[in-house]
Amino acid sequence: MYGCEIIPCCNGYILTSLLLTLNNSKIEENKVVAMVGDGINDAPALARADLGIAIGSGTDVAKETGGIILIKGDIRDVVTALDLGKKTVSKIKQNLFWAFAYNTGLISIAGGILVPILGIGIFGWLPILAGVAIAMSSVTVVTNSLLLGKYKPN
Repeated sequence: MYGCEIIPCCNGYILTSLLLTLNNSKIEENKVVAMVGDGINDAPALARADLGIAIGSGTDVAKETGGIILIKGDIRDVVTALDLGKKTVSKIKQNLFWAFAYNTGLISIAGGILVPILGIGIFGWLPILAGVAIAMSSVTVVTNSLLLGKYKPN
């Protein structure tokens, strides 16, 4: 759940002062400060915030300062961007798990852990098993990442 405070038509000094106050209080409360802006007066606040979100229809200064740039000028895309960011981090964690699982299990097999069980004849297959392990790891990670393309905003 996201909480927000909307402050329309403030000048840059007021926004920076507000952001300094928020940053000091957020340290005590373990909160993250995000700032959405589109103009020159928003640039200092966008830079100071933990997450600066620039509206794409705004000035170049705001676009350079923001960590996220919304292409359309729709403010509702902020929630979509945050949700997509969470899904992306989740996919990264899944991909790391699968890559480590494949590499941990199959590197030991390629190293010869099955030789005492299957005999010396398995040595010819070990390089093939290593190649298959690397290929399957890559295919799994890429396929899992492509599933992010099915994301539909609420």
